[in-house]
Amino acid sequence: MCFSLYFARFALPLQKEKLKIMGIFGFFNKDKKETLDKGLQKTKTSVFDKLARAVAGKSKVDDDVLDDLEEVLITSDVGVDTTLKIIERIEERVARDKYVSTSELNGILREEIAALLAENNTDDNDSWDLPTDHKPYVILVVGVNGVGKTTTIGKLAWQFKQAGKKVYLGAADTFRAAAVEQLCIWGERVGVPVVKQQMGSDPASVAFDTISSAKANGADVVLIDTAGRLHNKVGLMNELKKIKDVMKKVMPEAPDEVMLVLDGSTGQNAFEQAKQFSAVTQISSLAITKLDGTAKGGVVIGISDQLKVPVKYIGLGEGMTDLQLFNKTQFVDSLFKHE
Repeated sequence: MCFSLYFARFALPLQKEKLKIMGIFGFFNKDKKETLDKGLQKTKTSVFDKLARAVAGKSKVDDDVLDDLEEVLITSDVGVDTTLKIIERIEERVARDKYVSTSELNGILREEIAALLAENNTDDNDSWDLPTDHKPYVILVVGVNGVGKTTTIGKLAWQFKQAGKKVYLGAADTFRAAAVEQLCIWGERVGVPVVKQQMGSDPASVAFDTISSAKANGADVVLIDTAGRLHNKVGLMNELKKIKDVMKKVMPEAPDEVMLVLDGSTGQNAFEQAKQFSAVTQISSLAITKLDGTAKGGVVIGISDQLKVPVKYIGLGEGMTDLQLFNKTQFVDSLFKHE
């Protein structure tokens, strides 16, 4: 049993979390919406304050308003390229409709941002149905240290388990004892097995053992943690490639998904990390954490648009259920809902 002395520390909070559950992944839409609204409050307040200043004293959307709107979006960490794309679309609508009032601007922004997210295959996720043609479903989780990667894995494991799935965790970040320890704590807390080896072991070997054990025991989902080093891109690329190659020896489909975890509170730094990781491995989904503590929630829009990778999860707090499946419609509505 991994680090069992920590279990008691987490047992009571976990029981409290369980009492809140009413179905999984689509759980309690009302509570989910309230969590989303609360989690985006800092970003929402910042955006609305800036928008109010941009349209002050103006009755229609003209070049001056568009210039100010461009600044609002850039300073909200949407990113320059994505901002210019949004402004261009609004300019086209203004030219087509001849007259667009500043009171309509909020609604237009909602529509254009939702359209951008849809173009990047970001769905309105309320549930995550695993494929039925094979199992386990293997998720390789990547991201730099400190972004909440291991915590995201733990919360995902808990959510899958609450959905009745059998989950295995693989501690393939064999370069940091703290990473293995933290994953073991989560395994104890959630009640799922963690496959690990000695420090300094080959990460690919850990991945092989994890999938082999999960497959032999009829597991539904495998989540594999990886090292968060970016100082040596060549080394990271080779490591991730080796992990993938070894996985395929056990399951040709693996990994089913490569999920990049990013810290939304770092704004454009998160975008830079995303670009670096996408340069060394193919990313298929994004999980953006810590959005509740920042006014930089606009980074969700920019990262998805620039990478052409769908956002699957967003983190809005410390609780197990505060890691939410991303719903683009609800996200945009919450971000631009003026109260």
